[in-house]
Amino acid sequence: MRKLETYRVIGNFAPMKIQGKLIIIGGAVDKGTVIDSPETQRVMLNRLNFFEAGILKRILMEARLKEKSRIEVVTTASKIPKEIGPEYLRALRSLGATNVDVLHLDKREMTNDSEVLERLRQADVVMFTGGDQLRLTSILGGTPFHDLLIQKYHNEDFIYAGTSAGAAAASNSMIYQGSSSEALLKGEVKITSGLGLIDGVVIDTHFVQRGRIGRLFQAVVGNPRTLGIGLGEDTGLLIKNNSEMEAIGSGLVILVDGREIKDTNLTQVEMGQPISINHLVTHVMSLYDTFDLKSFKMQIKASQYADNLMFTQEDIDSEKSVN
Repeated sequence: MRKLETYRVIGNFAPMKIQGKLIIIGGAVDKGTVIDSPETQRVMLNRLNFFEAGILKRILMEARLKEKSRIEVVTTASKIPKEIGPEYLRALRSLGATNVDVLHLDKREMTNDSEVLERLRQADVVMFTGGDQLRLTSILGGTPFHDLLIQKYHNEDFIYAGTSAGAAAASNSMIYQGSSSEALLKGEVKITSGLGLIDGVVIDTHFVQRGRIGRLFQAVVGNPRTLGIGLGEDTGLLIKNNSEMEAIGSGLVILVDGREIKDTNLTQVEMGQPISINHLVTHVMSLYDTFDLKSFKMQIKASQYADNLMFTQEDIDSEKSVN
């Protein structure tokens, strides 16, 4: 095994241009957090709906060697990893992937194993399953595996793909707890550190279906510079260079921008009391829409105004001839 220092990220250093890509997915069901019965488990295993939305195919298209890319599925977040892992392999192989395997990492000491680190070093894509994001970060956070993951993302043509818990854990700040119904009561939303691949955002999943808009509102009002990203089920974001975001999949992405907040009672009310927010900006993205994290500008792919705003040289020449 290489010396540990080989894998360490020195301070907050990162290259000017991030070489890797993020693909974060809202998920379809919570794969492994709660198992009430064998029937519940069967339903969870049969509802990997985002595969059918073209997201998994997009991962293969973006990967360095396409279907021949080395893909590792990491099941750490799930409490039923032995059942979930083969489902991911089946779905990937059904799309033509020929070099895929599963990494079951359920103890921190496993992340220092030379074989595990070599498998990560060889990977073109690492896909993190759903489950419990706090389980994921508490097992992987600050380990040699985590350090190597960050290095590969910064310096290689590498994809971090995560669904549900795997998506929520991708950012520096991570929501790990908070009731949807009480999310706008002060203190109800719990935030901790994620895996730190992308800064300046906080990500929530199963967003539309579980009514989690209030969770993002509270996360953003506490730090308005942070952009809230809410991923619906069967929906994802492809993020290049940590700034260029494209909506993929069949559902919706909700963005919550707190930079223009005019007022709030956040610091005045007691814990458990409702929060007021004046002038919180939101955006809704669907398939192929883009958003730039540097300029905070959104582009709607199928805009109703596109025909009025986009002219070809032929259009211009025709207009000149008429006049």
